[in-house]
Formats: sequence, C-alpha cells, structure tokens
Amino acid sequence: MGTNILNQIQVTLLARIPTAGGDVMHAMKAGDIGYNGFGEAYFSLVESGAVKAWKQHSQMTLNLIVPLGEVRFVFFAPASQPSFREEVIGASHYGRITVPPGIWFGFQGLAEPHSLLLNLANIAHDPGEVARREINEVPFDWSQRPT
Repeated sequence: MGTNILNQIQVTLLARIPTAGGDVMHAMKAGDIGYNGFGEAYFSLVESGAVKAWKQHSQMTLNLIVPLGEVRFVFFAPASQPSFREEVIGASHYGRITVPPGIWFGFQGLAEPHSLLLNLANIAHDPGEVARREINEVPFDWSQRPT
C-alpha cells in the first residue's frame, strides 16, 4: 500500500448559505461524489488540541464534515518511507472529506473550546471492521502546525 492510496481521498467544497438567524450548511445528498449509500450518521466532539488516532476501516467509506470549529485530518500510507496527507476543514474552509476503506487516519481539534465532526458513513458501525494503532506507532508529529 503506497502513496497512491492517499490520492483516493476526495475533498469537496460545500455550500454555506447565509440566512437570517443562521447559516444553512449543506452536507450530502444522494448523487453527490462520495455518496456510497447510507448506514449511519454520527457526531463527535473534538476538544481543542486533542488527537484521536489511528484507525483504518476495512469496509466503511467515511464522509467527514466539520460544521463548527476546525479539525485537522492526517491520512497515512504505510511503506518503507511512510507518507502523509493533511487536510483541514471547518468553519473557515467548509467541505467534506470522503475517505474510502483501507486508509489509516487520525484527527486533531484546532478550535477553542472544541469542534463538531459529522461522519456520514455508508455502513453502520462494526467494531470488527476497524483496525487501530496507538498514536506512537505512526511517525507523525502532531505538535507541528498544519501545512
């Protein structure tokens, strides 16, 4: 599994429509790039500075959206020379990251006091289809500012 797998990750800018009383923020509709069916939607609060890493789904396609705050996502392709891809989405860069199965990833909250992450997954959560690594098992420096 080399760096080409990281090219399979798609970033889609999303519409944010200003309205009286609060913006309307699009997430996903059937027919959008990255839509592979619906299995589950869930939210995760990400504390500022907190790192949640590393996971790899064997079957789940993730569609990650950050409507509040800002989150840094790091994608990892193991190899003799590990490669990484970083994406930051949130209020200042509103978009959706589509992650196909088989890609290692982690994420970090960048906004005070926390950020809100939404995953629109194509299958329901199944603990048997996810692999995990400890944060120190992958040579990535989370203390560096996002690129």
